[in-house]
Amino acid sequence: MRRRADFLAANRGRRAPMPGFVLLVRERGDGDPVMRIGITVTKKIGGAVIRNRMKRRFRVLARELLPAHGIAGADHVLIGRESGIERDFALLHAELGKALGKIMTRPIDPPRGPPRPRKGKPAKKSDTHAPRMGEKP
Repeated sequence: MRRRADFLAANRGRRAPMPGFVLLVRERGDGDPVMRIGITVTKKIGGAVIRNRMKRRFRVLARELLPAHGIAGADHVLIGRESGIERDFALLHAELGKALGKIMTRPIDPPRGPPRPRKGKPAKKSDTHAPRMGEKP
């Protein structure tokens, strides 16, 4: 996955938080059985060397586990966490297997609609208040 819209759509799907990462899974529902993978690690985690190391490790994990345990026709996103930097690879492997198992046992969520507008202050303040003392109407 490369487009930001795909990552945002996956964020509305099912999630399985683990100590080293967060797994997001969203079924696309387009009839295509291809499993797609997206990996993201923020700059808060560390420099480029650390982020790239984490992404390489996640790619290897995805290649090993997704063909057997992933959901066909779904987008899978791994979001790196700070505790996953120097985490043992075997432990990450076990956690991803556990996360995929959790995702598979949960019922499929109905598709969510577009986000609702936030309640709060209206967009234009000038339209909502009465003239104050000393202000011209």
